[in-house]
Amino acid sequence: MWISEAYAQAAVGGLGGAGAGIVQFLPIILVIFIMYMLMWRPQQKKMREHKAMIAAVKRGDRVVAAGGVISKVVDEGEVQLEVAEGVRMRVLRSSINDVLNRTEPAKALDDASGKAEKPEKGEKKGDGR
Repeated sequence: MWISEAYAQAAVGGLGGAGAGIVQFLPIILVIFIMYMLMWRPQQKKMREHKAMIAAVKRGDRVVAAGGVISKVVDEGEVQLEVAEGVRMRVLRSSINDVLNRTEPAKALDDASGKAEKPEKGEKKGDGR
Protein backbone atom coordinates (compact mmCIF):
# COMPACT_ATOMS: atom_id res chain seq x y z
CA MET A 1 0.00 0.00 0.00
CA TRP A 2 2.80 2.44 0.79
CA ILE A 3 4.72 1.64 -2.38
CA SER A 4 1.83 2.53 -4.69
CA GLU A 5 1.41 5.88 -2.90
CA ALA A 6 5.12 6.67 -3.43
CA TYR A 7 4.84 6.01 -7.18
CA ALA A 8 1.71 8.14 -7.38
CA GLN A 9 3.47 11.09 -5.73
CA ALA A 10 6.41 10.93 -8.13
CA ALA A 11 4.12 10.91 -11.16
CA VAL A 12 2.14 13.97 -10.00
CA GLY A 13 5.24 16.10 -9.36
CA GLY A 14 7.13 17.87 -12.19
CA LEU A 15 5.77 19.37 -15.38
CA GLY A 16 4.04 16.28 -16.69
CA GLY A 17 2.90 15.72 -20.26
CA ALA A 18 4.86 16.40 -23.47
CA GLY A 19 6.60 19.52 -22.12
CA ALA A 20 8.76 17.44 -19.76
CA GLY A 21 10.50 15.64 -22.67
CA ILE A 22 11.46 18.88 -24.42
CA VAL A 23 12.78 20.46 -21.23
CA GLN A 24 14.97 17.40 -20.58
CA PHE A 25 16.56 17.62 -24.06
CA LEU A 26 16.96 21.41 -24.03
CA PRO A 27 20.46 21.37 -22.40
CA ILE A 28 21.70 18.77 -24.89
CA ILE A 29 20.34 20.79 -27.82
CA LEU A 30 21.93 23.94 -26.40
CA VAL A 31 25.35 22.26 -26.04
CA ILE A 32 25.21 20.98 -29.64
CA PHE A 33 24.28 24.47 -30.91
CA ILE A 34 27.16 26.08 -28.98
CA MET A 35 29.63 23.47 -30.30
CA TYR A 36 28.42 24.16 -33.83
CA MET A 37 28.88 27.92 -33.47
CA LEU A 38 32.27 27.77 -31.74
CA MET A 39 33.97 24.79 -33.40
CA TRP A 40 32.43 23.38 -36.55
CA ARG A 41 31.43 26.58 -38.35
CA PRO A 42 34.84 28.32 -38.03
CA GLN A 43 36.60 25.11 -39.10
CA GLN A 44 34.44 24.88 -42.22
CA LYS A 45 35.22 28.53 -43.03
CA LYS A 46 38.94 27.88 -42.60
CA MET A 47 38.73 24.83 -44.89
CA ARG A 48 36.94 26.87 -47.59
CA GLU A 49 39.58 29.62 -47.43
CA HIS A 50 42.41 27.05 -47.64
CA LYS A 51 40.76 25.39 -50.64
CA ALA A 52 40.45 28.75 -52.43
CA MET A 53 44.08 29.60 -51.59
CA ILE A 54 45.31 26.30 -53.06
CA ALA A 55 43.21 26.78 -56.19
CA ALA A 56 44.76 30.25 -56.70
CA VAL A 57 48.38 29.02 -56.54
CA LYS A 58 50.18 29.96 -59.72
CA ARG A 59 53.63 29.66 -61.20
CA GLY A 60 56.22 31.79 -59.40
CA ASP A 61 54.45 31.84 -56.02
CA ARG A 62 56.48 31.08 -52.93
CA VAL A 63 54.73 28.49 -50.79
CA VAL A 64 55.18 26.59 -47.56
CA ALA A 65 54.58 22.89 -48.11
CA ALA A 66 53.95 20.19 -45.54
CA GLY A 67 56.91 19.76 -43.25
CA GLY A 68 57.82 23.44 -43.46
CA VAL A 69 59.56 23.29 -46.84
CA ILE A 70 59.65 26.81 -48.32
CA SER A 71 59.84 26.70 -52.09
CA LYS A 72 58.79 28.27 -55.36
CA VAL A 73 56.07 26.86 -57.64
CA VAL A 74 57.59 25.92 -61.00
CA ASP A 75 54.76 24.04 -62.71
CA GLU A 76 51.04 24.35 -62.00
CA GLY A 77 49.64 21.26 -63.75
CA GLU A 78 51.21 18.84 -61.34
CA VAL A 79 52.59 21.05 -58.62
CA GLN A 80 56.38 21.09 -58.83
CA LEU A 81 58.25 23.00 -56.20
CA GLU A 82 61.79 24.21 -56.64
CA VAL A 83 63.52 23.82 -53.28
CA ALA A 84 66.98 24.85 -54.46
CA GLU A 85 68.56 25.49 -57.84
CA GLY A 86 67.91 22.44 -59.97
CA VAL A 87 66.18 20.55 -57.13
CA ARG A 88 62.48 20.01 -57.79
CA MET A 89 59.83 18.10 -55.89
CA ARG A 90 56.44 16.95 -57.10
CA VAL A 91 53.83 17.35 -54.38
CA LEU A 92 50.09 17.13 -54.02
CA ARG A 93 48.25 20.46 -54.05
CA SER A 94 46.69 19.57 -50.71
CA SER A 95 50.14 19.44 -49.10
CA ILE A 96 50.58 23.19 -49.60
CA ASN A 97 50.01 24.82 -46.22
CA ASP A 98 50.46 28.50 -46.98
CA VAL A 99 51.20 30.90 -49.82
CA LEU A 100 53.77 33.55 -48.98
CA ASN A 101 53.20 37.03 -50.38
CA ARG A 102 55.82 38.65 -52.54
CA THR A 103 56.83 41.72 -50.56
CA GLU A 104 59.86 43.96 -50.55
CA PRO A 105 62.08 43.88 -47.49
CA ALA A 106 60.97 46.28 -44.77
CA LYS A 107 62.91 49.53 -44.50
CA ALA A 108 64.42 50.62 -41.20
CA LEU A 109 61.94 52.87 -39.38
CA ASP A 110 62.83 55.85 -37.25
CA ASP A 111 61.35 55.17 -33.79
CA ALA A 112 60.20 58.75 -33.13
CA SER A 113 58.55 59.67 -36.41
CA GLY A 114 57.66 56.26 -37.85
CA LYS A 115 59.20 57.30 -41.19
CA ALA A 116 62.02 55.55 -42.98
CA GLU A 117 65.46 56.85 -42.10
CA LYS A 118 67.38 58.61 -44.84
CA PRO A 119 71.03 59.54 -44.42
CA GLU A 120 71.87 63.21 -44.78
CA LYS A 121 73.85 64.36 -47.77
CA GLY A 122 77.48 63.35 -47.42
CA GLU A 123 76.70 61.17 -44.38
CA LYS A 124 76.65 57.38 -44.29
CA LYS A 125 73.91 55.50 -42.52
CA GLY A 126 74.92 54.67 -38.95
CA ASP A 127 77.74 57.24 -39.01
CA GLY A 128 76.34 58.99 -35.91
CA ARG A 129 77.19 62.59 -36.99
